[in-house]
Amino acid sequence: MAVAGLVWAAGLSAPGQIDPQRRELIQLGYNQSIEGASPLAAYGFYLLNRPQFLDRSNLILRLAVAPVYVDGELGFRGLLGPQTDLGLGVAGGGFADSYTEIRQGTYHKAESFFGSGGSLSASVYHRFNPQGRIPLHGIVRASLHGTVYSDMDHTADNFQLPPDQLWSRVRAGLRWGGREPVLMTDVAMELSAWVESDFRTEPGCYGFGGDRRLEPNVQRFIARALFTYTLAETKHQFSLNCTGGTSWNADRLGAFRLGGYLPLSSELPLGLPGYFFHELSAESFVLLCGAYSLPLGRHQRWRLGATASSAHVDYLPGFDQTRPWNTGVAGTLTYRSPTDSWQIALAYGYGFDAMRSHGYGAQSVAVLLQFDLGRTRERFYDWSLDPDRARGLQGIFQTLFR
Repeated sequence: MAVAGLVWAAGLSAPGQIDPQRRELIQLGYNQSIEGASPLAAYGFYLLNRPQFLDRSNLILRLAVAPVYVDGELGFRGLLGPQTDLGLGVAGGGFADSYTEIRQGTYHKAESFFGSGGSLSASVYHRFNPQGRIPLHGIVRASLHGTVYSDMDHTADNFQLPPDQLWSRVRAGLRWGGREPVLMTDVAMELSAWVESDFRTEPGCYGFGGDRRLEPNVQRFIARALFTYTLAETKHQFSLNCTGGTSWNADRLGAFRLGGYLPLSSELPLGLPGYFFHELSAESFVLLCGAYSLPLGRHQRWRLGATASSAHVDYLPGFDQTRPWNTGVAGTLTYRSPTDSWQIALAYGYGFDAMRSHGYGAQSVAVLLQFDLGRTRERFYDWSLDPDRARGLQGIFQTLFR
């Protein structure tokens, strides 16, 4: 099976500022449909974020390492001004630009393929309100990418792959507040808006006799409003999230992809419980999500929760479905270790409007695991740790789950 194991490979996904916290952790995630042939979705990565890198107070190193991909950025705090930072990044490895074709609830293995390569990037991060209680950050990022496409095991012999690409991406956005990219967080608030443009040097036709096309330029616009709060006395938690996006000149590789339950799969995840990961391809969408959880047991290490998500989708041409609204729900059970050095979450999801061979309705399961390596070493180090982002496990799972 093809694996969609990537974090921020397909979405709008650069951090809104250089991270000043010292962090070291491992993140693992797995999402699988119970019925119907589907691409396996998983991620696994080690994250290191080290301020004062090389004993220089203005240097910050961020390094994300997965079995088949490495992504790093060296940040220079205050290099362009008291509140303006510069980041220089390099990334490369296997499978992060892979594509899985899913239409009307059917996974088309013969039309799916791998994409591997690397990138160089330069980012400018600016804080507009250094005295404000809630930070307002801006980002401008330019990156140069190279991608080489190759067949998966079941790619059809007469399916012509897209031409290998040297392409560039420009991204700009504003974020007020934010949510730490951790498995579980007690409080979060964010308002953000982003624009992203891709420029390809080798547009053209591919597929079966050139029946699909890569556009020379694709633009995406996305915004999010998020609020999470935990009551101090009862520890009951609720979360509300509204994300919307639209695009111009979108194609298969540049469209929004919705579906699945992998909340750390990108900076702005577009999850729908019960659906395949990246099941829906959209030119534009509005996604609403609400979640509620409460503690269990005397020590409140366990939490029982429920999540509901619903999206109105303007489908990419060729991916139309009869229902514009897609809704899914999930039940979750989470556990934190006594030292908070590791956390695990189990989820069962049901997608009411997911198209399958029997009609509508589909089920899925997910397992999420976080290891905070800093907390396991507290007697030796004084580290404060959280996760960031990662790349995929496609190659490994491609071998294990054929």
